[in-house]
Amino acid sequence: MSGRLQVLIAAVLFSTAGVVVKATTLSSWQVAGFRSAVAAVFLLLVARIPLKPTWRTLGVGLIIAVTFITFIVANKLTTAAHAVFLQAAAPLYLVLLGPWLLGERVHIRDLPFLGVVLIGLVLLFAGSVTPTATAPNPVLGNIIGTASGVTWALVLVGVRYISRESGLRGAMTATFYGNVFAFLLCLPFAFPVIDSRPVDWAVIGYLGCFQLALAYVLLTRGIGKLPALEASLLLLLEPALNPLWTFLVHGETPGLVGSIGGGLVLMATTARALRPAEPH
Repeated sequence: MSGRLQVLIAAVLFSTAGVVVKATTLSSWQVAGFRSAVAAVFLLLVARIPLKPTWRTLGVGLIIAVTFITFIVANKLTTAAHAVFLQAAAPLYLVLLGPWLLGERVHIRDLPFLGVVLIGLVLLFAGSVTPTATAPNPVLGNIIGTASGVTWALVLVGVRYISRESGLRGAMTATFYGNVFAFLLCLPFAFPVIDSRPVDWAVIGYLGCFQLALAYVLLTRGIGKLPALEASLLLLLEPALNPLWTFLVHGETPGLVGSIGGGLVLMATTARALRPAEPH
């Protein structure tokens, strides 16, 4: 399978999170915890994860765990579109964190893109929808979704740092331990499981094996065969498709203002990715 096709399939699998999470009556803690438990077993079986991690791998894994949990919680509380758009704003935080964590300076030419992303975030909050069955607490969900975007930016920084030392194998190891930590963090709040249905466990199985674990395996294998620019653009398929799936299945929409805000975030991210690299 070509690297391009692997990344595209990963993006499509990632994009199904919102619509599938909203199809289960399990709590956020149960979905996040059980999904990560299944994903950890899947990765252990197919990705040859080293059982002796480094402290850096464990540190990044802990941040990954927080990201996985907050993303699921945000999807349960607000619209899937808001959750994925707020996480897609990670480049804003990445540019701000880069100078301190990676020694990468902020370029003047980045400021217009960051300004557009910031406007998009403001509109996403201003365009919060009224509570519905699939988005019972949009305001709290948007706050948690923003936190998920910040931790996702930290994950990207951490994975890049580990990749410099041990390559993609190190990144996959961090993902495995991130799932282990997510399960352990959710475990105290996941039981008892009351009135679960067969469809709930089917959802957990799909999320763990395909939407999360297989998607990460494909992503890590495919991204090494592509230029960073092309990979980043292909991954934008996720936030583009995510709201579409939830609209088609659940009739959920982020509203006009929220849609404009999400569109601005995607436009700014795409434009930044297309900009030529800075000369060294």
